[in-house]
Amino acid sequence: MAASPPLSACDIGRAVADGRTSAEQVVVDALRRLHEADGSLRAFVEVSTDDALAAARTLDARLACGHPAPVWAGVPIAVKGRGDAVELRRLRAAGAIPIGRTAVPRGPGPQTWGHTDRGPTRNPHRPDLSPGGSSAGSAAAVAAGIVPVATGSDGAGSTRIPAAWCGILGYKPTAGLGPGRDPSGLACAGPLVADARDLAGWAGVVLGPLPACPPPRTATWSPDLGFAGDQLDPEVVGIARHAAEVLMPGVQPARLRLADPAPAWTALRDPHAPAADLAGAAALRAANDRSLAALFATTDLLLTPTTPGGPHGHDGPGDHMSVALTWSFNLSGHPALSIPAGFTADGAPVGVQVVARHGADRALLALAGVLGPCG
Repeated sequence: MAASPPLSACDIGRAVADGRTSAEQVVVDALRRLHEADGSLRAFVEVSTDDALAAARTLDARLACGHPAPVWAGVPIAVKGRGDAVELRRLRAAGAIPIGRTAVPRGPGPQTWGHTDRGPTRNPHRPDLSPGGSSAGSAAAVAAGIVPVATGSDGAGSTRIPAAWCGILGYKPTAGLGPGRDPSGLACAGPLVADARDLAGWAGVVLGPLPACPPPRTATWSPDLGFAGDQLDPEVVGIARHAAEVLMPGVQPARLRLADPAPAWTALRDPHAPAADLAGAAALRAANDRSLAALFATTDLLLTPTTPGGPHGHDGPGDHMSVALTWSFNLSGHPALSIPAGFTADGAPVGVQVVARHGADRALLALAGVLGPCG
């Protein structure tokens, strides 16, 4: 079911600006791909055909009158659930055109997977497997080639996990840089893209100018962050480790032992958490922050598998914690990115997670082009 992606958002914007195509034609093509694929994919819960075509025609009319083309003129995008109002306003101002709302599977606690009212959202590479959650529909729409970019949000790994399992790129900005969705402060908006160049495009539109930072020169590798060893799938870890060596040759083992963030994350997301639980969360968070500060004092990047194992079936993850390697960085606020690393022997995508110092998003996104898209 996975298809070659359409043109990147950057390429579409230039083609519409140059008059080589029209915004209306680009949107018509995206809607055709959606209707061809989504009967079995189930990535979308609502399709905005009339609104999308109207927006495209309005944009074409403005361009015909000589108005300057916005940077993402005519770029069709998919929107996670109801979307983030600030993010959507900025994307529309840049010329992007939403064509529909995507499925947002819900599960108990941080483990998000599930079904639409039409059945499960399917992984474009392995329809018998989950595309991850909770940005499941957005990741599936991008991986299936329906749109080049989809919006997501990441509260425990919800852009990075579906990106890893669908063979695309998913980005969580440094905490505070982007629009947020979550009163706890752990979640923020982030994109899912097929082409690494579109990460920088999204950041420029939604986040604005990123802080300057030097290119990364040193990197460390941790398969388990010091606590998740019993969750690891050796094949997934091996594929991710190879990708880490390609990204940063000479990557060194990390001397890092974080505490499992589960109790802290759970307490901070619970508006009724007892004071004792919140105090414990603060202590755990502070201890992990000290460990990460010590690590990033000596290295530019930390690389891990995005998930300890591969995608699970539509019946859920069981005892496996797909978020084990991602949610520490929602607590710490570091920028993190999942880049396609390759595929398991049975055709399931694997991601490598790259984490940078606070504010070093620019270096992180530049690095993405080495492997993405699709390993």
